[in-house]
Parts: sequence; structure tokens; C-alpha cells
Amino acid sequence: MAIKLEMLRTFRVVAEQGALAAAAERLGRTPSAVSMTLAQLEDHIGAPLFETDRKNRLTPLGQRVLEESSRATDAFDHSLAAIGRHAVSTAGTVRIAVVPSATITILPGIIAAYRLVRPDVRLEISDVDSAAVRRRIKTDAADIGIVSDAAGDASDGNVIFEDDLGILCHRDGAIFAAAAAGGPSWTLLEREPIIANPLCRLVDHPCIPPLLEGCNLEARNTTALLSFVRAGLGATVLPRSAVQHLSQEVAFVMPADPLTRRQLRRIRDESRHLGPAAEAFWASL
Repeated sequence: MAIKLEMLRTFRVVAEQGALAAAAERLGRTPSAVSMTLAQLEDHIGAPLFETDRKNRLTPLGQRVLEESSRATDAFDHSLAAIGRHAVSTAGTVRIAVVPSATITILPGIIAAYRLVRPDVRLEISDVDSAAVRRRIKTDAADIGIVSDAAGDASDGNVIFEDDLGILCHRDGAIFAAAAAGGPSWTLLEREPIIANPLCRLVDHPCIPPLLEGCNLEARNTTALLSFVRAGLGATVLPRSAVQHLSQEVAFVMPADPLTRRQLRRIRDESRHLGPAAEAFWASL
């Protein structure tokens, strides 16, 4: 009899539970059925996997078989989950991982246009930073991603939007007063506590690295950053498009030393096939 996946799964559960009855309850089977499956597995291997009939201690061979059983059953479960996700995606769900600034700038308009032609599709939006977007695409946790990079720096994806980066600060703070008096510069960030976010690292100015190293407040959500600046907790770096509708308390200052532009790029795993709904959203970008 060939070894079957169910034998490996049964053995794994028994080994992890350390008792036949507990394993049988977890598997939803009778103890005698579980015992028979273990016997079949040991017969095929030709050696015992447990030191005693109590199933609470593995033989050295049993330890090795447990490692391989865990690997095999985890891989199978992962494949089943992936198949289920692909089936859902084909049926009408699209998983999109996107940087926070894009969720309040370009994404609402794209979704509105997409809904006109695909109103039946469910869109699941994950609001994360660029590194997390790339991880989700790599691990098949998202179908489509939108990342943010300095203009000309990235090698992946297609550019779908570009705008300028600048300093978001409070109108009553030192940065805004100095910018009004002497012109904008990235060195103005030295006048107030910096609120770090991934976009700060896109600015190629020598004052930025030491400021980030000494920073004690970081946020990745654009709404949170706006709230912190309004509360007078410091200043941060954001794209112009993310601060188009500013409240009276804050201001946007755009330094030109250097002028820094960021790009939004759409990315996908080219080795994977997108379902019709996801392919349509990709095209809409």
C-alpha cells in the first residue's frame, strides 16, 4: 500500500497530541480507525514510529517522519488555500494591496470607474507600505499592488501616477514661519520633530538620515500623519496629491534642494495568472 497524505496527517496529529484518544477527537474519527491508519503507515515504512503504544514518545525515525509529514501537509494545505483564493478571484473578488497615500488620491476615482463596468466585483483593499505590498504580491496574498518610489528609482511595475513630495507642517510652527521668511528647504525639517513615514526615505538630502535615526514617532497611514501634524506633534513628508484639501491648521511646503518626485507603480506577479475580474482592474489602472 502506498503512503497517502491522510496517513501523514493522521500521524502528525497523533504525534502532536501525544495521545490516541485526543488525536481521534481532533480528527473526528474513532480511536480504532486512527490506530489502523498508523499501523498501515508503520507497515509501509517497515519500522515503528512510536516508542510505546501510548503514542507519547517518538522513535528517532518517528521524529524524522514527523518533520516530513509536517512539511507535506503544510504544503498541501497551502495549495488548497491558493486554489480557493484563485477560485474566488475568478468568481469576482480582487485583492489589492496599496500604499496609504494612493488610497486617498488615485484609488477612489479608479474604483468609481471600475464599478461602472464591473459592479458585481468585490474589491478587498489592504492599506500598507510599499515593502508590505511587495511581500503580499510575492506570497500571493494580493492580486495587484500599488507601490510608491522615488521617480526613476524603481525597476518593477508600471508608472501610473507621479507628483511632488514636500513637507507637511503646522502653520503655527517654526517650519512654516522659516519657509515664509527664507524659502523652502529640506533642512527646515530640523526645526521641528519629524514624524517618520516610508516616503521620508525617498528624499535624497543629507539632513534626512540623521533626523530619521533620532525620530521617536512613526506612522504609515496618511490620515494618521495628517492628524499628528494638525495636533502639533511635528512635521512629515507627504506627496502634494495627498494634501490637496488642507485644513487651516496645516500647510504644505515644497523644497527644491532637490525637488523630489514620487511615482506610484502598479505591480503584479507575472508568473501568476490573474482572474478575469483582477485582469480588468489591472487594465483600469
